[in-house]
Amino acid sequence: MIGKSALAAAAALTLASCGIYRSMYAPPGEMGSNWRGVATPADRDRLRRWHDAWDAALPAARAADPDAIAQGGALFAPDRALAGAMPPPGTYRCRTYKLGAAGPAAHDFIRFPWSECRVFFEDEVLGLHKLGGTQRPVGLLFRDRDARAIFLGTLVLGDEAAPLRYGTDTTRDMIGYVERVDDARWRLVLPWPRFESKLEVIELVPASE
Repeated sequence: MIGKSALAAAAALTLASCGIYRSMYAPPGEMGSNWRGVATPADRDRLRRWHDAWDAALPAARAADPDAIAQGGALFAPDRALAGAMPPPGTYRCRTYKLGAAGPAAHDFIRFPWSECRVFFEDEVLGLHKLGGTQRPVGLLFRDRDARAIFLGTLVLGDEAAPLRYGTDTTRDMIGYVERVDDARWRLVLPWPRFESKLEVIELVPASE
C-alpha cells in the first residue's frame, strides 16, 4: 500500500516529468529511438559493459543467497530476452534486487519489498516511473530492438518530489535496458549503478497478476 505522501510525490513526478524530460531531451515525438544522441558518454560506456556487470555481480549474489537466485529463474538469466520488450502502459508491481556489493558496507544480495511502478505515454514516448521506496528510477523508454528497450533517466531519492534533469548530476543519471523474460514479466536491468551494487534488477509484473 502506498501512503499519501508517496502518492502526492508520484503525482508530482507524473506532472513534472513532461516539462523536465522534454526540455532536457527534445520533443518526444522527434526522439524516436535516438537514445544514443541523448545518453552521456559515461552512460553509453556503462551500457556497453552490461554483460561484465552480470559477470561480476551474479556469482557473488548466488553465493550470498542461492535460493533467492534460483527462485528468480529467468529474472536472473543474463541472456534471457523474449520479443516484446516494451511493457504495455499500465500499473505494475515492481521489486528491486541489488546484486554484487559495491563497497565494503554493501551486501552481495539485497531484495526490497514490492512497490508500484507505472508505464505511461508521454506523447509517443513511454515513461517508466517507480513510485515507492527511497530510491526511485524515473525515466523514458527508447525502442532499440524488439527484444530490448533502453531506459534513460534519473534517480529520485527520499522525499524528493521531482527528478533532476538528466546530465545534471552523474551520481543520479541512470541507464539500463528493459527485457521481457516471461509471459507477463519484465525486468529493468541497470548495470554499474552509482550506489551499493554492481548490478540492479527491477522486476515488473502487471498489478493484476
